[in-house]
Amino acid sequence: MLLGAAAVGMLFACSPKSSENAAAGDSLAVSSIDNVLSTEEQAEGWMLLFDGKSMQGWRAFNGDTTPANWIIEEGAMKGLGATGGEDFGGDVVYGAQEFEEFELKFSWKISEGGNSGVFYHVVEGPAYKAPYYTGPEYQVIDQLGFAQPLEKWQSLAGDYAMYEPDFEGVVKPAGEWNESKITFSETGASYWLNGKQTVAFIPYSEDWKEKRNSGKWNDFPDYKIARKGLIALQDHGDPVWFKNIKIRPL
Repeated sequence: MLLGAAAVGMLFACSPKSSENAAAGDSLAVSSIDNVLSTEEQAEGWMLLFDGKSMQGWRAFNGDTTPANWIIEEGAMKGLGATGGEDFGGDVVYGAQEFEEFELKFSWKISEGGNSGVFYHVVEGPAYKAPYYTGPEYQVIDQLGFAQPLEKWQSLAGDYAMYEPDFEGVVKPAGEWNESKITFSETGASYWLNGKQTVAFIPYSEDWKEKRNSGKWNDFPDYKIARKGLIALQDHGDPVWFKNIKIRPL
């Protein structure tokens, strides 16, 4: 059944919110139609980064064209996992614009035992083999079915190797769609999964700097070198799907 534009806007505006989201003054709910902006979202300044039909705007990290390991499947952007489990080689970036402070929403699902991620503030260049050399990562992974035990800093909806997530009660099995959100500003950042805030931190604070300068990132001197950069999606060698990728500059 086709819905008019007014009805679509009403459906979006009336979508239920979790208590956590209501407190935050926002919702992870998406339109009943994938890969479109509601009238409300348009008025709020949201941008659609994926139209559900093409890879327009997206290209290989450090490249000029869209890699063959990303295709469109039933209105979703699908990473085929063709890199064979390598940490680099198949990632894509939205190359049309850099973002600094923003709110990013996206829907995703992962294959059984799969691993992927969403990055921001990514810098390109010959010194960087993959987005994670410079960009923070929202971890996308099969938390329930990953082959090896996961450390908390490696876990779903965490700020990878920086801030550990609280995902209790909102983890879905592989193959099911999830709704995620990243909010980033210098006054505060947060990650969300299926209506629950999983991570909150103050970028560039003393606590942030201590985490940045220890552990994994101590061996990556240019990690978070930039305060603005590209959005990237990871091909970690496993099939992964994304849709409803929307961003609102703050």
